[in-house]
Amino acid sequence: MPLFLRALNHSANHSAVPNTLIFNSLATKGANIMDEKIAKLKEWIDGSDNIVFFGGAGVSTESGIPDFRSVDGLYNQQYKYPPETILSHTFFLSETEEFYRFYRTKMLALDAKPNAAHLKLAEWEREGKCRAVVTQNIDGLHQKAGSKEVLELHGSVLRNYCMRCRKPYPVEDIAKGTGIPRCSCGGIIKPDVVLYEEGLDSYTINKSVDYISKADILIIGGTSLAVYPAAGLIDYYRGNKLVLVNKSPTPADRRADLVIHAPIGEVFSQL
Repeated sequence: MPLFLRALNHSANHSAVPNTLIFNSLATKGANIMDEKIAKLKEWIDGSDNIVFFGGAGVSTESGIPDFRSVDGLYNQQYKYPPETILSHTFFLSETEEFYRFYRTKMLALDAKPNAAHLKLAEWEREGKCRAVVTQNIDGLHQKAGSKEVLELHGSVLRNYCMRCRKPYPVEDIAKGTGIPRCSCGGIIKPDVVLYEEGLDSYTINKSVDYISKADILIIGGTSLAVYPAAGLIDYYRGNKLVLVNKSPTPADRRADLVIHAPIGEVFSQL
């Protein structure tokens, strides 16, 4: 074998082991850092009775509900109209039947079950630790897990009402029907969710601000903090234990006191 090939072969044989060791060392170091972060979060939680949780779509994806803005989410699938258009107030009024065709297929997940994050938050509330859950989700899984003080910024698919007489209707009536759901009075039934072009409920906003501004610990979980005005609510936090748990980086990472990049259910199951 020529000398230069021997040299290359020798180098390759000797560099493979160190590279493996380096990789393993980095993986171990990363796992240790993650363990330290979770231990720190647990320590904070154990010592607090004033926790507020602010959550987004990532909390529900682990229950099988798609995230609009993830790579595999609804926003990256193909429809006759983009979901942003379908889920707007204007489209609901002008193309109501098409709205409901999409809504029944893509927005209702009535068989979804609460995951580790939902269950842990409900447990903390029962223990007197979690004061409120402020959520951007509309699936009702926090209540299904047992949480009582849930502030739904974008409403809930579980509530529906007649636009004419305001009579309430359960979600089952919407799910099992076809076409445009109508009230006994003849009015169109609308889901109690905040569509694009609609404003958030002022009472829900004010109550969320009150809880967040007085919180000892604010845990932000499963959200890219891209949806405003909801994402702006975290600016009202005045404490020094701002925790951010999300699979990917967010604009608030740099101001958080503790950042954990991991699935929220995986993290909460260790607390």
